[in-house]
Amino acid sequence: MSETERVTRLLREEILDGVRAPGERLVERELATALNVSRVPVREALKALVGEGLVTLRPRSWAVVRTFTDSDIADLLEVRTAFEPLTFRLAAERRTREGLDRLQATLDEHLEAAEAGNAVLARRKAADFHEQVTELASNELLVEIERPLRSRMRWLLAQHDDLLGVVQQHRELCAAIANRDVALAERLAGEHLAQARAALRGQPS
Repeated sequence: MSETERVTRLLREEILDGVRAPGERLVERELATALNVSRVPVREALKALVGEGLVTLRPRSWAVVRTFTDSDIADLLEVRTAFEPLTFRLAAERRTREGLDRLQATLDEHLEAAEAGNAVLARRKAADFHEQVTELASNELLVEIERPLRSRMRWLLAQHDDLLGVVQQHRELCAAIANRDVALAERLAGEHLAQARAALRGQPS
């Protein structure tokens, strides 16, 4: 892994995990000193994160962690609403035993983290679950569409506090996929989205 990739990954995780708050300044010189690298990989990392929608550039040599507005969130939810029922339906139709085993392993780790109250890990595993379902859907175009939105979707999927409730929803979705119950998988995906929207509405603005 190159220095640029390492710095990009570290900053991405800190933003998605809430270590770096929305609006926080990201100054090249300060980051380079803290991470013990030159300013070049920091500069390239910030550019990459701008492309992922997590960072906003400012004049000269600094940037800020993106603050997602209500409009941004509405846009993300509209895209998720368009693609997620299709993704779960295709996953139920096309899932493989190997893919299902990986999905179940992620779900087990998700449950363990939620039961331990490890919110950061539980939210990461929740996002991993959704990405693996996209892989199970076995549609290359869907993966290509999802890839540039992945970081923003991971941020959106982390905006909840009901760790065990999300695990239970994922367990039901996983069972529907395992049983190739296409109609149930699609219906549960819609309910999962509705609960996500309700959780976001319940947050202070």
